Amino acid sequence: MGYLANLPADLLARAAKIRLAAFDVDGTLTDGRLWYSESGHETKVFHVHDGLGLKRLQANGIHVAIISARISHPLALRAEELDIAHVYQGQNDKRECLRQILEALNLRPEEVAFVGDDLPDLPAMANCGLAVAVANAHPWVVERAHWQTQLGGGMGAVREVCDLILHAQGKTAAEQEHWR
Repeated sequence: MGYLANLPADLLARAAKIRLAAFDVDGTLTDGRLWYSESGHETKVFHVHDGLGLKRLQANGIHVAIISARISHPLALRAEELDIAHVYQGQNDKRECLRQILEALNLRPEEVAFVGDDLPDLPAMANCGLAVAVANAHPWVVERAHWQTQLGGGMGAVREVCDLILHAQGKTAAEQEHWR
């Protein structure tokens, strides 16, 4: 996987410590566009590669959390499908939400990755060990990230982060063997 080649040692060291990967939704797990039917129902599109990445993190003992400022029924359905237990919607203070998750899971900030794309994600990104911006993130988010994905939100960026964490933790070979 080209995006995992020649990564800086400090990035790999950060990713090796991760025990919780937390993700924004709109613009990170999705491409950021909001879709409404004529009847007013919201729909979202999620990338299947991202979903498998999240499942593989969980299968390897890494907690996954979703933190969104918005409330979305399609998100609840997708999280349930992926067996994600830590889903927090309607969170205007993502830093405080993340702090509460850390406390509940007895984790330290350096054991957390937060992946986002826009300004409301910055406070949470500032309080974690691995801050990641998706490729199409706002420039201020990119400036404050430890790493930026090659793919955009909703287009496989989350899978890149999952692969990075598993790679840094030496779990890539076992993952490849699992799928043979």
